[in-house]
Amino acid sequence: MNRHTPLWQLDAAQLAAGFREAAFTPTDALHACMARSAEVNPRLNALVALDSEGAAHAAGQSTARWRDGRPLGALDGVPVTIKDNLQVRGLATHWGSRALAGFVAERDELPVARLRQAGAVIFGKTNVPEFTMQGYTDNPVFGPTGNPWDPALTPGGSSGGAVALVAAGGCPIALGTDGGGSIRRPASHTNLVGFKPSRGRVPRGDGLPPIFLGFEVAGPIARSVADAAAVMQVIGDRPVAQDCPQGARILFIPRFGDHPVDPQIAQLTEAAARRMAALGHEVTTAQDFGLVEAVNQRWPLLAQVGLAWLVAHPQELSGRPFDASLFGPAMQANAETGRKASGPELFELLFEAERLRNTLSQLFERHDFLLTPAAAALPWPAGQTHPTRIDGREVGPRGHAVFAGFANAVGLPAIAVPCGFAGHLPVGMQLVAREGADDALLALASAFEQAHPWQRFPAL
Repeated sequence: MNRHTPLWQLDAAQLAAGFREAAFTPTDALHACMARSAEVNPRLNALVALDSEGAAHAAGQSTARWRDGRPLGALDGVPVTIKDNLQVRGLATHWGSRALAGFVAERDELPVARLRQAGAVIFGKTNVPEFTMQGYTDNPVFGPTGNPWDPALTPGGSSGGAVALVAAGGCPIALGTDGGGSIRRPASHTNLVGFKPSRGRVPRGDGLPPIFLGFEVAGPIARSVADAAAVMQVIGDRPVAQDCPQGARILFIPRFGDHPVDPQIAQLTEAAARRMAALGHEVTTAQDFGLVEAVNQRWPLLAQVGLAWLVAHPQELSGRPFDASLFGPAMQANAETGRKASGPELFELLFEAERLRNTLSQLFERHDFLLTPAAAALPWPAGQTHPTRIDGREVGPRGHAVFAGFANAVGLPAIAVPCGFAGHLPVGMQLVAREGADDALLALASAFEQAHPWQRFPAL
């Protein structure tokens, strides 16, 4: 690292190295990240809650630990933000909804608590769509979040605030959640790494009502795979091993069924598949892949039913009053759709997910990893819920997200890794592994990243 590099441009590993060498302190790093956040947030609207006093105290404690040679680990003193559907003690939890006005968390949700126990310096919370149920980031409380590569465009969602601030240099890592691509797609739109762990790898507790059940997982957003792995070391239930698989069998899936993909994304993802082959992996291209269509068609129903359940059980939100009339129009419609859904409809979704699990289990006997685009569309205007056309064809609200939800439905680990730029806009590819193969997936992504680095900052 260049000693003249601004501290806000350093990743978590570089910050830890600087702390170790006494080149600067966690307090210095926090000041740099908070100053950068203050500089970019007026244009991005990514940071929605701030704990300056608590963060300063935590950074001071970390500075003392590093000075005394007793850091708590690789994340000690590293500034981090938390997505606003995860509880952070003492900070308001908005979940993007006016219905939660005045709700302040009494305790950290378990992954947040583990980060804090590891010495990470939590200084704020980041913007989300209402109830994290949409693929862009806007809500009735705070408004839209912009993409640092073009603030007029969306960073995606639902972890849009998280990726926007990390990409712009406001912090090196963030904690997000993924219930249908909500970490991976925004990461791909902002030139970041976004990791969705296997179901159950990161335990949850002391959080908001689980309207996505266990299909939504917490995971890291970072500027490098190594930093994402470092977060997983802290929030996951077991250590991360990073031995890169040699000669892996990779199935490249250019598109799902007949769904359109932006031509520039298609070209960059195909180039990434060729790079994987050049690294010595066996890459096979799937000419037709319609296995996930039944799940994709039904996936939105899960959260709609979950939201309807929440409306009917307001006591689940820490026993506080809960006024559904304060929802935005889209969430009122979703809650009504969920209320009207039948038991057989929900069972059909779960049945198709189970059938897909069995089918993919057989597929993973022949292949070690899947490689797909992370998103089917480039970022679109920040105030629009979704792109209405991709490659000249009309698409619905999940047209841009067709590659994501199946990994949640089946519980598979998946990661978005930068693979190039379409003009000035970043593009990411997605790698998916069999359930439980999180470590091998991180190792494969790391090897690709080291061979083809894409790290750079937007010109904000």
